[in-house]
Amino acid sequence: MPKNETSRSGRFDEAIAVFKREGGMLRTGQALRKGIHPSTLYALRDSGIVEPVSRGVYRLAEAPALGDPDLVVVATRVPQGIICLISALAFHGITTQIPHEVHLALPRGAEEPRLDHPPIATYRFTGEAFSEGVENHVLDNVNVRIYCPEKTLADCFKFRNKIGMDTAIEAIRLYRERREVKVNDLVRYGAICRVAKVMRPYIEAIL
Repeated sequence: MPKNETSRSGRFDEAIAVFKREGGMLRTGQALRKGIHPSTLYALRDSGIVEPVSRGVYRLAEAPALGDPDLVVVATRVPQGIICLISALAFHGITTQIPHEVHLALPRGAEEPRLDHPPIATYRFTGEAFSEGVENHVLDNVNVRIYCPEKTLADCFKFRNKIGMDTAIEAIRLYRERREVKVNDLVRYGAICRVAKVMRPYIEAIL
């Protein structure tokens, strides 16, 4: 094998090893910080060894299919975001809606993400309304931050004018049917989101 081919093969092997150590998927910036040269990354792409899943996000082509591709891609591209509202309801199994975009909470003042895929809908949160009630779920070796069911229900009432009151009411009904009802958490997050009075009759109805 010619010397340059041997060198290229070595670079490929090292880069593939980095991808495997990181769970099979990397953002371009992560790959560069891990020591993968841009030319090596693009050669891996052109060779079909890695494949783009979104702009600036690559994964090993041999890796198993993603179970939650949209959530994983958004968590990788926008690590400061938190999955919320209908996307969180769907994850927790307390809605009949199928999200056509990923609903994402961002701190007020954060730059609007630029993703070509999947489509996203962003919502701005401040203080405890952003930071409280966050669960960390590892999906396809990627840490995805998602609001817990009780915080999500409070958010649905807070944003009822955007997602529809019927969505919030259905969600709290399915929550009662499918999950352990945590009244104290519902009350707490209702207070944090300033919808305690709006939620009270619905909480009382599921007790």
